[in-house]
Amino acid sequence: MQAKILIVDDDPSTLALEERILQREGYQVLIAVNGLQALREAMAEEPNLIILDLMLPGMDGFEICECLRNSQETSSVPVLVLSAKGREVDKTAALESGADAYLAKPVSVSRLLGQVEDMLAQKEECGS
Repeated sequence: MQAKILIVDDDPSTLALEERILQREGYQVLIAVNGLQALREAMAEEPNLIILDLMLPGMDGFEICECLRNSQETSSVPVLVLSAKGREVDKTAALESGADAYLAKPVSVSRLLGQVEDMLAQKEECGS
């Protein structure tokens, strides 16, 4: 089964790059450019993983993550925060808001793919 990954980022070049990288690995990629769209996509498409930026217009990544965790439909979807906010306080806040993992931009392709594969494998092992 092809894993479905939702990328949430408002930067077009970042979105295009992440989409290409993930599609090249055989993943089905969904895109959202703001919080409301992200929540709608997550509910409608039931992704296997969400890659979430923190700095978004309107609703930020912390708020999105909390909404995902508080919804029965999305509470078990793994969330990987991928953000330019690389300070330890940002990482801690993201994890406290419900993220499962955190990577700071820029990140290497191999590190991103390794994290994605690990999170999808862990989700599969848990039977979710």
